[in-house]
Amino acid sequence: MRARLLGLWQSRTPRERAVLGLLVAVAGVAAYLWLIQAASEARHRLGGSVAMLRAQAVMLNTQSLEYERLHAAPPATRSRSDLRALVQAQAGAAGLASSIVRMDSSGADQVQVALGAVPFARWLAWVANLQAQQVRLGTCRIEALSAPGMVSVTATFLRAR
Repeated sequence: MRARLLGLWQSRTPRERAVLGLLVAVAGVAAYLWLIQAASEARHRLGGSVAMLRAQAVMLNTQSLEYERLHAAPPATRSRSDLRALVQAQAGAAGLASSIVRMDSSGADQVQVALGAVPFARWLAWVANLQAQQVRLGTCRIEALSAPGMVSVTATFLRAR
C-alpha cells in the first residue's frame, strides 16, 4: 500500500506535487484554525457556566450555614396567649389598629384579618414583627389602591408550629 502511494506521488509532475502539497497545507491550517475557534467558543460558554456555578455554590454555602444555625437554635417556645389578642396588639403597635375592618378567629391558632387602606411598607413591617413572634402568614390577598403606596389586605395568620 505504501509503495503504491509512493509510486502515485512520484508519477506526478513537480508542479502537481507542489500544488497538492500546498492544498494539504492549507487544509491543515484551516482545520487547525477551525479547532481553535471551536475550542474558544466552548471555553467562553463554560466560563459563563463556571461563574453561575460559583454563585450557586456561595448561595448554597450561605443556606447551609443558616440551616446549621437554625438547627442548633433552641426550639421557639410556643406562646400560650390567644393569637387574636397577639395580632391585635401587634397591629396597635404598628399603627394599623384603626385600619382593621374585620378580624375573625378560626380557632386558637388561626386569625383572619381584613385591612382597609394601609401603607404597603407598614403592612410589610407588621408581618415581619408577627413572624418574629412565631406567627406566620398563611394566605394573603393584597390589592393596590388608587393612592400611591396604599393597599387593602385580606390575610390569614397562623401560629407557627
